[in-house]
Amino acid sequence: MSNLRIDISDLGVSPDQGGRVGGGDAEANGMAGARTRGWGRRVGWALALSLIGASVPFVLLLRGSVHAHTAWELGPWGSVGVGLGYATAAIGAALWLVSRLLKVPGGLRRLLARAGMLLAVVFVGYAVLYIGVRNVKGDAVRAEYRALHPLLRVASTVLVLVDRDAVVTDTRREPADYVAMGLSPLDASRHYAQADGYVHALDLRTLGRPEWRNRLVEWGFRSMGFKVLRHEGSADHLHVSLPRAGEAREP
Repeated sequence: MSNLRIDISDLGVSPDQGGRVGGGDAEANGMAGARTRGWGRRVGWALALSLIGASVPFVLLLRGSVHAHTAWELGPWGSVGVGLGYATAAIGAALWLVSRLLKVPGGLRRLLARAGMLLAVVFVGYAVLYIGVRNVKGDAVRAEYRALHPLLRVASTVLVLVDRDAVVTDTRREPADYVAMGLSPLDASRHYAQADGYVHALDLRTLGRPEWRNRLVEWGFRSMGFKVLRHEGSADHLHVSLPRAGEAREP
């Protein structure tokens, strides 16, 4: 057996280190990979928390309004006002807390909180007055949009924010409309104007849309406290209605 050895001491590397040449690079690469993975996890958590934080005001707005309508039996605008109060309080508190953690000066901190609260008020005002042309079936539905209960108007606008292709196909109806569709008129249809003067139901298009998206919309409205039915009368659609006042206390 040969005893031939290579002397690398002249290269400034000790024999003990020779077996680890390249090991330092591997270790450095491993540390860099760990830092990259750690940074990726932090970004992921930041995005998740941002999404949750952005969703909370809308959840408080809708759930708070539905609760005020069903449990406290408040009127249309009183119910929406309660939900808006919850949402603006959440936005103001969140902006104040974040700006304090970032050491934003007190005056600017209060200004940011008030600006966020004002933005919530503007959004609700926009929601009860307007819906995009592409998000209604036709001019007739658009003309009757303000006959819809304010809470359903706000809910439909929130839906459009997360589902740009959502379409409201029907709101107000009369008994003659059911006859024209070949259906028996419903005595207690929520599409009729109710005691408060507003329509308490709307229909959403499901045809031509992925079923998973229809299911998500259905789940979303249910989770906010609305009643949702899948109807196949004149055409397949989601029937979304506002629970009756006091219904939350019924057995």
